[in-house]
Amino acid sequence: MCGRYAASRRPEDLAGIFEVEKWEPEEALEPDYNVAPTKEVYAVLDRPVKDADDQSPVRQLRKLKWGLVPSWAKSPEGSARMINARAETVHEKPSYRRAFAARRCVLPADGYYEWVTGVQERDLEVEGRRKRPRKQPYFVLPADGTVFAMAGLYEFWRDRTLPDDHPQAWWVTCSVITTEAETSPLAVAPADGPHALADIHPRMPLMLTPDRWDAWLDPARTDVDDLHSLLEPPPAGLMRAYPVSTAVSSVRNNGPELLKELEGPEEGTLF
Repeated sequence: MCGRYAASRRPEDLAGIFEVEKWEPEEALEPDYNVAPTKEVYAVLDRPVKDADDQSPVRQLRKLKWGLVPSWAKSPEGSARMINARAETVHEKPSYRRAFAARRCVLPADGYYEWVTGVQERDLEVEGRRKRPRKQPYFVLPADGTVFAMAGLYEFWRDRTLPDDHPQAWWVTCSVITTEAETSPLAVAPADGPHALADIHPRMPLMLTPDRWDAWLDPARTDVDDLHSLLEPPPAGLMRAYPVSTAVSSVRNNGPELLKELEGPEEGTLF
């Protein structure tokens, strides 16, 4: 899954990386080292510019809210639960299938956080036989330091309680697509810790390599079978993971220190 990530790159840098043609400086976000559901995040998308004479798609960097609200929803309640869409079923789920066909985006990140609980401890936790153990967070990122481009969907939702000219009459929300975590060895693995992403969590955000960005963002591509070919996991061996402070577990904490690599899991936590 993807429930927390870091996004610290400047919009002008993202514009260069993704060949963005349009972005609004007034929509700039501060670097966020602890992005949580319902926060505003950057998204790259191809879409015609509103009210422009030429309605050809334009590569844009937009500010969206993380937690998708379907266009047909009566209220935005529950959006915090719709932060992830499974690659295996995204084409058939009512909340996601329309966006999958026509409103796809890339969500740029430095990497994402995931928490590890030992298998035996997790079984005991499920059975309710002991208190919930502390979990060790890991930061997962491309080993070469490039941008972590997560496949995403976006959707528009109209708040009918507000007049048309109200600045919050329209919500633009998004979701991260996830896939099965890699079982192959990490490019760089901690000495005392997981050696594959699947050792950390069975799911992971679907990372798109640069050769898939244009095809994924192209709104003219609507064939489900064609789009499914873009949901293949990236080549193995591109990622690294390392333990970070449990301070990231609280959304109140936010700063570059959250990305500091620890020599090993914190005392009292588990692998």
